[in-house]
Amino acid sequence: MRLLLFTGKGGVGKTTAAAATATLAARRGLKTLVVSTDTAHSLADALAAEPGEIAPGLRLHQVDTQRSLERHWGELQRYAKDVLGELGLDEITSEEITVLPGAEEVIALLELREHARSDSWDVIVVDCAPTAETLRLLALPEALDWHVTKLMPVGRRLMKVAAPFVQRVARVSAPGEEVMNAGERFHRGLLELRELLTGPGASVRLVLTPEAVVLAEARRTLTSLNLYGYRVDAVIANRVFPADGADAWRAQWVAAQSRLLAEAEQSFAPLPVHIVPYLPAEPVGLDALAEVGAALYGEADPFAPPGVDPPLTIEGPLLRLSLPGASKEQVDLARKGEELIVTAGPYRRILALPAGLARRKISAATLRDGVLEVRFEHE
Repeated sequence: MRLLLFTGKGGVGKTTAAAATATLAARRGLKTLVVSTDTAHSLADALAAEPGEIAPGLRLHQVDTQRSLERHWGELQRYAKDVLGELGLDEITSEEITVLPGAEEVIALLELREHARSDSWDVIVVDCAPTAETLRLLALPEALDWHVTKLMPVGRRLMKVAAPFVQRVARVSAPGEEVMNAGERFHRGLLELRELLTGPGASVRLVLTPEAVVLAEARRTLTSLNLYGYRVDAVIANRVFPADGADAWRAQWVAAQSRLLAEAEQSFAPLPVHIVPYLPAEPVGLDALAEVGAALYGEADPFAPPGVDPPLTIEGPLLRLSLPGASKEQVDLARKGEELIVTAGPYRRILALPAGLARRKISAATLRDGVLEVRFEHE
């Protein structure tokens, strides 16, 4: 199964690129599911269709957030609501407070995991939220794993001792075994999701328009996605003015875009940069999107396995992490016990070192040609 995620700065056309790719996949005879984690739900508008089977081999899925939230988060939310009720808050306020931040996006990704496990699809296309939200979301499974791994065993032991005290003094209910189990199930689901999204069949495609501000954000996004271990296998430049027959006003745009496209190809090399021309009308509906998909990829096979190595590799005492576009001033490295903390710009990743490296000291660390190399001492 091939899993493709599309993201980019808001307004660059990532939904159109995702919908065009899904339409192209179905027309090539691949069983295709297209789903959105963006709360704007503009994917259905682009496809001009309601959720369901919208064409032979193409299904549009829209997450039923309320039902899915109850299934994945219900036990934990009910406990939190009960505690807040015992503290005197009314039911409506308690329910509002206990809604998981970013719940719709998280639930959409958890449902994505279930679709992938069903083996019903050749291709799953995901229209992600704009860049900042997507990065926070993709960082969540590993960040939560770190906290749960550290706190859950302690929390279980502590609750056994402290539960009577909490109920007697604080006059609120302590979480029971079913609540702890629900938290662990939620945690396992997110870990399985991360394994899926960083696996050999998954990749991210960055969508941008040839504008200086957008290009700068796309560069940072590439660095951040690599930091968290996600493969990026292509860049899509949308709304590119054709050079032929340009009048004086449009010729200025063509010249500016040409410079930025050359800069993008250099910045993202060796990744391919696919071009989508500025169309005379908005591509809405399956036929229009199929034309965009054909123009977008040309002779390339957009559904082949990603020809990109995983960003993080460990060979003996050497750890390599690809951080394309990062400068030495942006990257910071710290060691805390058996963990390696890597910071790139505003983003940080805590890496739990494998047993073979956890006991060794760092002997050297360098950032060269966009690759961070950390060498550990031999035992």
